[in-house]
Amino acid sequence: MDTDATARTRTETDSLGSMEIPFDAYWGIHTARALENFPIAKRPISVYADLVTALAMVKQAAARANRDIGVLPPEKAALIDRAAQRVINGEFHDQFVVGVIQGGAGTSTNMNANEVITNIALELAGRPKGDYGFLSPIDDTNRGQSTNDVYPTAIKVGLSLTLQSLLTELRLLREAFSAKAAEFHDVLKVGRTQLQDAVPMTLGQEFHGFATTLGEDENRLRENAWLLHEVNLGATAIGTKITSHPDYAATVVRHLRDISGLDLETADDLVESTSDTGAFMSFSSSLKRNAIKLSKICNDLRLLSSGPQAGLGEINLPPRQAGSSIMPGKVNPVIPEVVNQVAFAVVGADMTVTMAVEGGQLQLNAFEPVIAHSIFQSITWMRQAMWTLRVNCVEGITANRDRLGAMVGSSVGVITALTPFIGYAAAAALAKTALLTGRSVADLVVEAGLMSREEVVKQLSPARLSGLEAITAAIPVVRDPHPHDAPVDSRP
Repeated sequence: MDTDATARTRTETDSLGSMEIPFDAYWGIHTARALENFPIAKRPISVYADLVTALAMVKQAAARANRDIGVLPPEKAALIDRAAQRVINGEFHDQFVVGVIQGGAGTSTNMNANEVITNIALELAGRPKGDYGFLSPIDDTNRGQSTNDVYPTAIKVGLSLTLQSLLTELRLLREAFSAKAAEFHDVLKVGRTQLQDAVPMTLGQEFHGFATTLGEDENRLRENAWLLHEVNLGATAIGTKITSHPDYAATVVRHLRDISGLDLETADDLVESTSDTGAFMSFSSSLKRNAIKLSKICNDLRLLSSGPQAGLGEINLPPRQAGSSIMPGKVNPVIPEVVNQVAFAVVGADMTVTMAVEGGQLQLNAFEPVIAHSIFQSITWMRQAMWTLRVNCVEGITANRDRLGAMVGSSVGVITALTPFIGYAAAAALAKTALLTGRSVADLVVEAGLMSREEVVKQLSPARLSGLEAITAAIPVVRDPHPHDAPVDSRP
């Protein structure tokens, strides 16, 4: 190749005319037009590597299917197959340059893939780029296909691949919270409802709850993954299979299943499947659910670590960076904060997907590019948010055991554990006294003659306060400490 090759161009022609294409570019005229038409997001589709890989998988499956059914010469099919494999292996992704937001229902993305894979194949054959008389991006690489079945299929395959990495991070985050639950299993604290003091629990129980809710989301995402496994590949333009061989649809999906390792199946109604994008909306909704619950956990972490002096101060988050340009020593909960913001973005992306799904008309939804961008971005950001939350926050959380113990010791809420023995009315009266005087509930109950010191200590043990050990089965008859007042109801 000439040393000044990057300054040279080649001429390519389409139905609209001719254009000069950079000599070294593997993309061609259809991609060049898209670059002119859609300078919107300034983000190429290559930012979503799994989408590029999925496009190559579809092209490889199509080449193998067309070879099997005899509509593509084996020599051409082999070249396309080898070229697509190189893209699957991670090569040439920088050549997928069209913007993630584009008009045309994804046609520019499909053409970008056709051109890149064709020019790689031409190079493998010792031919110059753009020698489409030898191997054509449309007649050969796109044989038996339409953007309308290639693009949504590639989106579903790409999302399925990306989802696996998200599920891995979600599992690791769940395990990190479970490890903290075990570490804090014996740390008693005051629970809260509506931001007011409630009954005692352990910090371990609180973190175990975080792990459980993430595990539930893990299951919901796995359940919704099947929505991405029904594809319309072979439908061509609108689902009627026009221009494709009768055996093509079944053959290409069989090959794509083998290539991707996914349990893919052809939709029963290809016309409906080509026009309907409801699967994307349902899947996006499951991502939103996960994001919202993760954000709630981060809200709790910020509250529990608030202070360190004038807030709750129950736990310590790892200090990651200086928190203020004016207040020396201030450290902010920056990791939970960034996860919150990712959740907000996922909610917005879900609304975008919802409106794009609604905007479909007749036999096609033209807005699949923004659907794809929104969901891929949500998965990517959530995966990275989970990683930083786990590594830079959760794994380094410590408990302020002394502070937690002091708060439980002075908490009026512990009297709830004694209501089966002294009754609700007496407990409420003593709780009010404790709040007014600052005295301990245990002392007031003993002084009132309602329970012995030994029984109070037993029932207010950490194991019983946290529910880890059941209260005494036989409820004693409560002695009335105030014979002239209304009798206290001793029933549980």
